[in-house]
Amino acid sequence: MSNSVQMPALGESVTEGTVTRWLKEVGEEVEVDEPLLEVSTDKVDTEIPSPYAGTLEKILAEEDDVVEVGGDLAYIGDGSGTSSDEEAPAEEPAEAPAEEAPAEEAPADEAPAADEAPTEESAPAASDSGSSEGTEITMPALGESVTEGTVTRWLKEVGEEVEVDEPLLEVSTDKVDTEVPSPVAGVVQAHLADEDDTVEVGAPLARIGSGAPSESAPAEEAPKDEAPAEAAPKQEAPKEDAPADEAPKQEAPKEEAPKQESAPKPAAAASAQSASAAQAEEPVDAAAQAPAAADTVGENAAYVTPLVRRLAREKGVDLSQVTGTGVGGRIRKQDVEAAAKSAPAAAPAAQSGAPAAASKAPFKVEIPEEVAKLRGTTEKASRIRQTIAKRMSESLDVSAQLTQVIEVDMSRVVKLRKANKEAFQAKHGSKLTYLPFFAKAIVEALQVHPKVNAQYDLESQQITYFDHEHLAVAVDTPRGLLVPVIKDAGDLSVAGLSKAIDDVADRTRSNKIMPDELSGGTFTVTNIGSVGALFDTPIINQPQMGIIGTGAIVRRPIAVKTADGDEAIAIRDMVYLPLTYNHQLVDGADAGRFLQTIKARLEEGNFEADLDL
Repeated sequence: MSNSVQMPALGESVTEGTVTRWLKEVGEEVEVDEPLLEVSTDKVDTEIPSPYAGTLEKILAEEDDVVEVGGDLAYIGDGSGTSSDEEAPAEEPAEAPAEEAPAEEAPADEAPAADEAPTEESAPAASDSGSSEGTEITMPALGESVTEGTVTRWLKEVGEEVEVDEPLLEVSTDKVDTEVPSPVAGVVQAHLADEDDTVEVGAPLARIGSGAPSESAPAEEAPKDEAPAEAAPKQEAPKEDAPADEAPKQEAPKEEAPKQESAPKPAAAASAQSASAAQAEEPVDAAAQAPAAADTVGENAAYVTPLVRRLAREKGVDLSQVTGTGVGGRIRKQDVEAAAKSAPAAAPAAQSGAPAAASKAPFKVEIPEEVAKLRGTTEKASRIRQTIAKRMSESLDVSAQLTQVIEVDMSRVVKLRKANKEAFQAKHGSKLTYLPFFAKAIVEALQVHPKVNAQYDLESQQITYFDHEHLAVAVDTPRGLLVPVIKDAGDLSVAGLSKAIDDVADRTRSNKIMPDELSGGTFTVTNIGSVGALFDTPIINQPQMGIIGTGAIVRRPIAVKTADGDEAIAIRDMVYLPLTYNHQLVDGADAGRFLQTIKARLEEGNFEADLDL
């Protein structure tokens, strides 16, 4: 029995999704909730888990197909439906070439095996000649409302080999930055779009074929079409003698010398490596492979994700010196962390042998390699950066914004957190930060002050007061600032808010957040203190009424009242909370009362029960 897998609902306003990549092939086993395919919408790219366990019998939507919500994607069953699907493709190539008609009759006369071998070899030779012409790779659909994408980086250079589903290039849109995998295997013959070019959906990006990108490809195709019987001698030539490869290519004498000199090029290096298995020219092959080995250390090595690049910058790790342990040599986060741990051990060893005067050397700023590449350059802004810039400007245009700041004594919260952070992590599995305390006080204040948790329609002159607190949390990601939403945050304890904040932040940074989780917020909090800022004037996330920043908690002396009513100087843990609000609905007094409610809740510090310990 087969079960149909359908396109799930991916958000309140999302009606369709684009199949970007199948993670399972026909005939493979899949478990319940195991990722089955990747789907892209105008909000986010996400994985679709399998609702059934069994064998993937048939794929109903190919990569780059746009499927409506509820539309069929695949069939999963006990595997009985795969045999017929696999037989059909086997018959099609047998019927296509007219020259293979005798080959269909030959299986009954299996005695002349020598005759069958050339016919079997000639079939792939014909297909290779077709693929050497190149398969055109086009810009895929990256979302319902996305009509174009910008090429940000080529991950494969001309002449390099690429496998099916291997990342080919990076593309940026106004929704997300993503990799475009290669739909075919072969050699990159040409880049049809340069980096920073904006390409419409369906327009060509590259050409991939089976041969090298040189002009010799057409010369090889002609003999194969004219005399298929010569395919066997051509395959024997490289096994017996290396110069035999050049014999059929002497039709274009001008190409012989460049081919010998182009050994360092990726395509020529690959051909030299394949020939070295049957040739005795090991020194020549080693020389040809040397440049390729050097390239794997540089920028053209396995793709490094923005998250890994950022981690490397933060920890001062040179990615060119890191050996990747991921698929295809990809550098993972664990590789960077391991390199960072080994670096401090090497530094003291080097310093121990240095003269004493070295420690008094003048300070010299160290500019990271990634930063040095940007200095003095001009680049086109990513689509996400363009979108952020546009929306921030629009926010200031459509609302009357001003900021009010309050100072809060966090000493009791600091003491409570310090006493319970180890027990909290042991029970809940996450670190207890200050942000959940701020979030708890904020959502409670929103319940008491409905104007701040509202929406004002300037055209209809109507006010909508919400009966829920959907707290949006600003998250810094390698792609830019995104604001996922915690639905019904007012119903959560400090422990619940801590888990929810960690969850949406992690999934936002790893690009696994769902589309409906990036909209619908009624109020926003941004943790500006995470980078040491005392306060700033945040911009409202429209159409909300306000946004509050949580500054860095700083210990400093302040005047406090003693038990007898006098004043004294004490060291306290203080924080600034800047609130930006829309003056179209919220007045200064309303904002002040809202902040005073938050202040009183935090300074009281009565959060023990909310820790769920």
